[in-house]
Amino acid sequence: MARRARKALTTLVLLAAVGAGAAWFVTKPEPLPATHWEGLGAPDLANGEQVFWAGGCVSCHAAPGAEGDAKLVLSGGLALKSPFGTFHVPNISPDEQAGIGSWTLAQFGDAMIRGVSPEGEHLYPSFPYGSYARLTPKDVNDLYGYLKTLPKSASVAPPHDLPFPYDQRSLLGGWKLLFYSDKPRVTVDTKDPKIARGQYLVEGPGHCGECHTPRNALGGFERDRWLAGAPNPEGEGTVPNITPGSKAIGGWSAGDIATYLETGFTPDFDSVGGSMVEVQKNMARLPAADREAIAAYLKAVPARE
Repeated sequence: MARRARKALTTLVLLAAVGAGAAWFVTKPEPLPATHWEGLGAPDLANGEQVFWAGGCVSCHAAPGAEGDAKLVLSGGLALKSPFGTFHVPNISPDEQAGIGSWTLAQFGDAMIRGVSPEGEHLYPSFPYGSYARLTPKDVNDLYGYLKTLPKSASVAPPHDLPFPYDQRSLLGGWKLLFYSDKPRVTVDTKDPKIARGQYLVEGPGHCGECHTPRNALGGFERDRWLAGAPNPEGEGTVPNITPGSKAIGGWSAGDIATYLETGFTPDFDSVGGSMVEVQKNMARLPAADREAIAAYLKAVPARE
């Protein structure tokens, strides 16, 4: 009887070990092959700057309260509150110690596209790599080249303040398995080059869905409610619906949306407010054609009430 019990226990332990190994294998960090980043050549800094503004890097990575040229010092430190705890935005200046100055293009690209740190750990999706996954290798290369031209900062942000179990990075592999994808968020007419460009900007570097799309209890997007509005992730108020079904902007024309992104004024001459203020300032730096493309895409996405 004892022998039979020991055998059963051994079998259970082996099954548990096999299950744990299989779970680790399917959820382990997966950087891209080195060849993905080869042959890109010298970065196009002008394009890198445009990707920088489209991605809104200063909105999170500049020091809280920074103005003017100080916004280009990407020292981090901003505290992002969420239902899972408080995330502290890191330094991404070219400083070799406190920032990303010692990273290779592949390490930077894997962080941007795959959510994998240079140490081979999963990054928290408070950094929107789930959206940046759509960036082209050229845009990543150009962006990294541009970031290296910005001022260095030796500031070090505090560690994230997360309760158990959210402080366990290994669990992020499971989150990625459920929610990470580089596929289009919705189906639109990509034969229209303006809409296709808008989809790339909104779903990729612009990462608009990170705030404008509701999430489930695990923090993943509710896929059938893309851009339908959501509770403010920092706890106060709501982020509006920006689909054609929106009561707020559903009646705006594509020209109205493009003008709003450029000037900050609505068709009723109200002005941009809340966290959208910084987003609008970033969008105002884009070429007019890109703002028009964003507007065309927003008019083309499925309407959600």
